[in-house]
Formats: sequence, structure tokens, C-alpha cells
Amino acid sequence: MFPVAAPSVPLTSAGSHSHGPSSPEAAAPMANRLADESSPYLQQHAENPVDWYPWGPEALDLAKSTDRPILLSIGYSACHWCHVMERESFEDPATAAVMNEVFVSIKVDREERPDIDQIYMKAVQAMTGSGGWPLTAFLTPQGVPYYGGTYFPPVPRHGMPSFTQVLRGAGAAYRDRPEDVRTAGEQLLAALRKTAATLTTGAGTEVEALAQAYRSLSNQYDAVHGGFGRAPKFPQPVTLELLLRHHSRTGELAALEMAVHTLRQMAAGGMRDHLGGGFHRYSVDARWLVPHFEKMLYDNALLARAYIDAYRATGSDDLREIAEQTLEYIATDLRSPEGGFYSARDADSEGEEGTFYVWTPSEIESALSPEIVSSFMRLYDVTAGGNFEGRSILHLADGDDATELEHNIGEARQTLLTVRSQREPPLRDEKVITSWSAMTVRAFAEAGAALGRDDFIQIAAEGADFLWTSLRPGQALKRTWKDGRAKIPAFLEDYAALGNALLSVHAATLQLHWLHAARTLTDELVARFYDADTGIFYDTPADGESLIVRPRDAMDNATPSGTSLAAELLLRAAAVFGSAEYRGLAERIFGNEAEALKRFPQAFGRMLSALDRSLAPPVEIAILGDPSLRETRALIKAAHGEFGRAVTIVGGGDPDTGLPLLKGRAALGGVPTAFVCREYLCRLPVTDAAGLAQQVRALDQDG
Repeated sequence: MFPVAAPSVPLTSAGSHSHGPSSPEAAAPMANRLADESSPYLQQHAENPVDWYPWGPEALDLAKSTDRPILLSIGYSACHWCHVMERESFEDPATAAVMNEVFVSIKVDREERPDIDQIYMKAVQAMTGSGGWPLTAFLTPQGVPYYGGTYFPPVPRHGMPSFTQVLRGAGAAYRDRPEDVRTAGEQLLAALRKTAATLTTGAGTEVEALAQAYRSLSNQYDAVHGGFGRAPKFPQPVTLELLLRHHSRTGELAALEMAVHTLRQMAAGGMRDHLGGGFHRYSVDARWLVPHFEKMLYDNALLARAYIDAYRATGSDDLREIAEQTLEYIATDLRSPEGGFYSARDADSEGEEGTFYVWTPSEIESALSPEIVSSFMRLYDVTAGGNFEGRSILHLADGDDATELEHNIGEARQTLLTVRSQREPPLRDEKVITSWSAMTVRAFAEAGAALGRDDFIQIAAEGADFLWTSLRPGQALKRTWKDGRAKIPAFLEDYAALGNALLSVHAATLQLHWLHAARTLTDELVARFYDADTGIFYDTPADGESLIVRPRDAMDNATPSGTSLAAELLLRAAAVFGSAEYRGLAERIFGNEAEALKRFPQAFGRMLSALDRSLAPPVEIAILGDPSLRETRALIKAAHGEFGRAVTIVGGGDPDTGLPLLKGRAALGGVPTAFVCREYLCRLPVTDAAGLAQQVRALDQDG
């Protein structure tokens, strides 16, 4: 990924340059500083014999004052291999003794500090050609990486050195070959800085970029199982959104079929929890059968929106039901009493991955009545041999055709869900992350408005209120919240995701204070993250912590990038507030990444969707009326009913708001009224939902 060779810092053998403890006392565990941290992932390591530090001045200053290298370990609570490495190495007193003697050991939760994770993940990828978690990086006291990797086993195997060998080798390299370490670090640091500042402007039209993205996705599409490429398969909801947009723009039926078939195949497979609802992280096989069992908030929020969008594009009730079940899972299992949303459910319970979710025939037989057992096991492919370590992951064996059959055994699923609730549940990471919760708020708001689900809209409004109040103490947005404490200054993705969410909450509720909040966030985003000289939106604020590189990554990962979310927010806010400045900033983002959008379309799904929005003929809907009235809510539902490429919805009970779309508008005879417009030129006002839907559909088709 980076134009630099791996640093020439070879690992020595375990017998060379020994740094092992000289006496049994040296292996005694030292006081661990992670117990006071709010991150559940860091707290999981609080009892390790490793003398862990959280990232901060204390650890960094200690490394400099003692001239000891830093061992940086990055992971997250739902990471299976992070738990494995902890059991094998970090809980081992002998391994801990080496770490404590040679290094200042720092543990980081990547979900709390995506900036640190991004910098050192790119460094390890540059050195080794691959990356992942747990991330293990060795740094100079100044924070410059000179060696790294991911998971290391406790003993050598499969060509990998043991973790102890790695520790001794990295420590010896820093001590005995300082010039090699310095040179390697300087080369790597130069490459990281160059990458952070590199733009990919290029020739060609935006339509060409979108067409190239579709061709690339078509070439990688798995027509049998859905999805793209070979195993492992990730859900890629932003890519599916892009396909729906391509269909809407071009009428290409194949694009719609690719998106819908993928969504149905994922829902039929073991990726989906057929009892409790929601989706696991990804599938290790091509047919969506065997997942990595962690459940991430962001996956479920993004997938819920993808299913709702597909429902609005097709009218297919099975897609609507999956979206509703996914959001109901979030509301049941991942919603905090305060209104925010928890981050994740772990993959492991009882010391094993997936144990909570899998079944044997005898367990099914003991729980269900005899007349339903055979039908249930046939439908969900429960067999004596199983499909996962001797047990069965529930999935619809007949794929698309079996979806309807689930309706007939809802009571049986509820019975098994009750039985499953008696098992030891996987750990729930109960920290609230602003960007992830904001994506969830947006999903509830848009689904609630499109489906007429007032309960979903209420959850969205309460979530938005929690984020705006609890995550913004002293009017300074924070990244995380847990146990009443908000911490870590927010990143670009947090500002942009929350701004987008607030616009969607306004569109679902017509409450104007959400527009004021969204505009405040948009202005703060530009002031804090935008560099006018380069046109770059950085992931960290200009006044943020000084790291070895100011990170910037416009490519999507498991979640949309901060830059793509910012482009989307700027476009949406430009339409709401009539701001040419906002639109110009979004267009500069597209120009900066023009070549990358064409070369790596799967890495820019959300930005390409934002680009499509910028090219679409706008549809603007102004709704004047009291949002508590049934007639107003019917207009809101109709306004959200169609899948549109560039729809803006504003409204409220007072037309005198200064918003361009509401200026000069008035409700007809005091009755809730809607205006459907294009570039602020409106058709005749309507007061009924059917008339509104017809106008929206006609105007969208005219575009």
C-alpha cells in the first residue's frame, strides 16, 4: 500500500540478546493502570501481569525518560483473536516479565482511538503487507514505528515466530542496532506523511467514475450467493446503496437484482441471527453460512438502512421485515437506558466462539413440541453432524424460497430464544461511540418515517437528544461515553455522522431545533477539520493531540470514512440551508479523490453515493403542519416512501424560520400541507398523502 520496503530489522532468535527476568521476583505482576479506564476492552486487561498503560502522556513520557521502546497493542472488545492472544501471552507471567522489563506497554481500544489505530495499522501494512487485530507495533520512545505485526502465537508455528521471540528481537534491535531502527522509522514516517497528504485528482467526469464503479462491482459479483469476491465475505451495505442508486439513475435492472439478491442471501444465511435478530460481523465462507459471531452496532445500523432502501425501491415486504427485525434487535439488546446505543456483542462465550448461537438436534427436540421439531430442523438445516464444530448454525437451507416459511414457526423461534437466554451471553461492550450511535439514530429515523413506525422515530429522537447533550459536554463533542463520563475529543466521522443523523431526525419529526443543531455541527466540522490550503478534511481536528502524522483516510472501512460522511453532510446541509459554500466544499472533496474513486470503487462506496447525490436532480419537500397531528405524520410517511437519490425534507408548524424551502409557504386553510419542489420551484401544494406520493414519484421520474 505504501511505497517503502519493509524495514530491515530482522528478529533475533529467542536465545540471542536475552532480556528475560533474572529472578522469579522479576516476573511478579506490577500494578496495572487499566482498571480505571472506561473502555471494556481495556478493563478486560486490567488483571494481566503486564504493566499496561493507556495511551497518554504518562506512558509516552516514561518511554522517553527511560529510553525504552514502546510495545503498542491495539484491539477491541469483540475481537476473537485479541482474546486468544490475551489468554496465551498477556496472562502468562513469563511473557509479561519480558514485556515489563524491555518495553513500556500501551494498550489501545481502536474504537476509542481510531486515529492511533489508523496510523499504526498503515505502518504495519507497509512493513508486512497485511494488517488486522490484535495489532502489535513496536515504536521508538518518540512514537515512530520500526517493527510490527498482528497476532503472534505463544510458540513458533506455521512459520510464525513466537511472541516471546518477537519481543526479544524487537527489544534487541532497538538496543543494539539503533541506526537501523532510526533509518527504518524515518523511511516509514516519511511514507505515512506523504500518504496522508496525497490527493488523487484526475481527469474524467463524475459519471465516468460512477460507471466504472458499477463495472467493477459487476465483475466481482457472485451471482450464486450474492456479495462480491470470494470468502471471507463482508456485508458492504454502502456498496449495496451504491447499486440501488445506479439502478435509480440508469434503470439498469441488473444493479437492483445484485443488491436485492445479496441482501436476501445474507438474511437467509448464518450471518443473520434467526432467533434474536440482527447480523454478525462477516462470513468466513462464500455462502454466508459461518459467521464471525460478534455483532457490531455499525453493521446492524448500516444494514437496516440498506434493507429499508431496498424495500423502498422494490416494495418487497420480506426486505421491510428484515429491516424492522434488525432495528428491533438493536432496540432490545444494544440500546442503553439513557437513549444511546452500545457498541457490540462479543463473539465468544464460555471461552468459545459462537457457543451462544449454535444448536444440536437434542436441544431442539427438548425445547419444541414433537409436531414442529422436524419442520424446524429441516427449515434451518439442523443436523446430527452440524455445520460448525459439531453443532448447527441456524440458516434457511433453501435460501430465498424459505424466507416465507419463517412466518409459520414464529412461536417456535420465540421458544428457542427463551431457552437461549438461559445460556451465558457474550460480553456486551457498553461504551457509546458517537459516530456509531449517530448512524443508528439515522437508521431509526429514516425507517420510522418510511414505515410509519412512531416507536422507531421516538427511539431516534431520544438517541439524538442523548448524543447532543451527554456527548457534548461544554459544547465540545466527544467520541465515547460510558458510565456517565464522556471522553476523547470527537473525530471527523463523529461530527459528520451526527450531523447527518440530525438532518434525518428533523425530516422524521419536523422539529426545527434539530436543524439548528445540524448547522452548528456542520460549521464546527468545517472550522476544525478542513485545511483550506490543501482542500483536505483531516480525521483529527487542527487543535487535536499531536501525533507522528495527522491522519486522513478517505476510504471506507467497516464504516463509511469521515471524509465521505462529511461530503454527504455538506451536500444535504447545502440543500436544507441554501448554502453554496457547503456544496462547494463537497465538490472539492470529490475533486480531490477523483482518480481514487475510479480505481478503487469498493473502497469509496459512500463517497460515490454522495457523488451520485450531487449529480441527481433535487427533490425538495416542505411540510407545514403540527407534527403531532395524524395528517402531518401521513405526509411525512409519504415523503419518505420512495427511494430517491437527492431528496430533502424540511418542515414544521412555523413557516417563518429563515429556511429557503419554507420561506413564503403557508398551510392551506390551516390543514397540514406539503410542497414538492425542484431547486425551490414548487408544484401546487397538496394536503393528502396520496397526492404527495404521486408528485414525488412524478418529479423523481422526470429527473
